[in-house]
Amino acid sequence: MKKQAQKAARRERRRRRSKRHAFGTESRPRLVVYRSLSHIYGQLVNDGSGMTVVAASSTEKKLSGSKKQTKIELSTVVGKELAERAKKSKISKVVFDRNGFLYHGRVKAFAEGAREGGLEF
Repeated sequence: MKKQAQKAARRERRRRRSKRHAFGTESRPRLVVYRSLSHIYGQLVNDGSGMTVVAASSTEKKLSGSKKQTKIELSTVVGKELAERAKKSKISKVVFDRNGFLYHGRVKAFAEGAREGGLEF
């Protein structure tokens, strides 16, 4: 097995383990993070109905802006924006789902930005 395939398999095992415990409801949706090589995405999901309530990503022109930012700084901005959108939808408490990614770097910055924005988890 190649190194990249092993890395993906380890992430998939972590993702499945965490899915057993993280379940989003209408009152407390699941905050899912996805980290690609160059972008970060976050969404609030109500697992009861299978609906995405709120979403934000670094691909949006509003968030990436014209100024140069590191990917970690941009992750914090995306987390804050997601929290603001959640507040507009009257959501303050969520269940954090790191989706198999380690709680470090951009995922941690995203979570801290969401907390600064007012989400509780």
